[in-house]
Amino acid sequence: MKSIRDIYKIGKGPSSSHTMGPAKAMSIYVSEHPEAESYKVVLFGSLADTGEGHGTDKAIAAATEKAVEIIVNTTDRDLPHENTMDIYSVIGGVAHSKMRVMSVGGGDIEIEGRVELEGAAEVYPQSSFTAIAEYCKANQLRLSEYVFMREGEGIREFLLDVWTVMKNAIHEGLTTSGILPGGLEVERKAQYLYNQRHIDESPVTRENRIVCAYAYAVSEQNADNGTIVTAPTCGACAVLPSVLKYMQEKHRFTDEQILNALAVAGLIGALTKTNASVSGAECGCQAEIGTACSMASAALGELFEMGIDQIEYAAEIAFEHHLGLTCDPICGLVQIPCIERNAVAAMRAINAVNLANFLSGSRKISLDMVIRTMYETGKDLSHHYRETSTGGLAKLYGGKKNG
Repeated sequence: MKSIRDIYKIGKGPSSSHTMGPAKAMSIYVSEHPEAESYKVVLFGSLADTGEGHGTDKAIAAATEKAVEIIVNTTDRDLPHENTMDIYSVIGGVAHSKMRVMSVGGGDIEIEGRVELEGAAEVYPQSSFTAIAEYCKANQLRLSEYVFMREGEGIREFLLDVWTVMKNAIHEGLTTSGILPGGLEVERKAQYLYNQRHIDESPVTRENRIVCAYAYAVSEQNADNGTIVTAPTCGACAVLPSVLKYMQEKHRFTDEQILNALAVAGLIGALTKTNASVSGAECGCQAEIGTACSMASAALGELFEMGIDQIEYAAEIAFEHHLGLTCDPICGLVQIPCIERNAVAAMRAINAVNLANFLSGSRKISLDMVIRTMYETGKDLSHHYRETSTGGLAKLYGGKKNG
């Protein structure tokens, strides 16, 4: 299984699979075909359906100084992946040297006919939570200790950079107001939520407002092309940082403890990406927000020094109750319902940990089973509900950017 560096990527929003992945593919192609007079890119599947809203065309064009013709193909559905694109070099008006690329989620790509040459290293011999848990129990290791042992030198420094960017995204989101780009006229709400935290003295209400304010802050930064960390994707980037930031402030956890939590969260993300998918275009929003909520619950379990079985139960509860969640972004923008979903999932992660703290001995479902179920459920979903904006809220909204 790959390093958790594959889960955490620092970059610009709003979409890891629709902007980060295509931009990376275009950069590779341009470097390999400098002789081209111009380029042609054909977008298929979800890239074609929601590429404009996600900014796919802008991300591709920014990867080269030469002209790029972008063709949207919403007809062909017999694809190797729901996020597929073909890139050509154009010389004398004729297209040459086709490269087919699949943007598989979290900013990663696969190039047809090539063995993977880049990306995070394979560092984990185990690829299921059950196997990892058995190893840790046999060797008296916490999950975070297992991660640091397998990841090796430099991983703490890497996670500290990740945590720094996450905190910066919260700060920037809380100190910025205005309307998000894209035409939906969605107003930033993070600052407003945060300023309401003292109005009701109920601890539960205050916690809800602060956590949600942090989640809105990061999600709104993502929607506005700000710098965030995929956790595991851009669209689900706010769940993990919001709960960690709140709990650090409330319980005075050190940054070192936060790094331990990030390590465990990354492990859950890596397991999901290995055995299922973190791509909304492939498996719906359950693959993005569901994974993020599971990661956050496991991270909190590590922060509170819960046992391995309790951490697994927290991650499983968080994931199980996102099963079947569709990806239906209005107008293809990572705004409605994406921003609210990050806030709701952050609170659900906290609730899942509270339940797991008392009930882990009674559980019947494993995390591995839920991850497998999520993948099968995602494959059963109609393509209308997998980041195409042709079903659900996106369809009923009517596709208008002002109504």
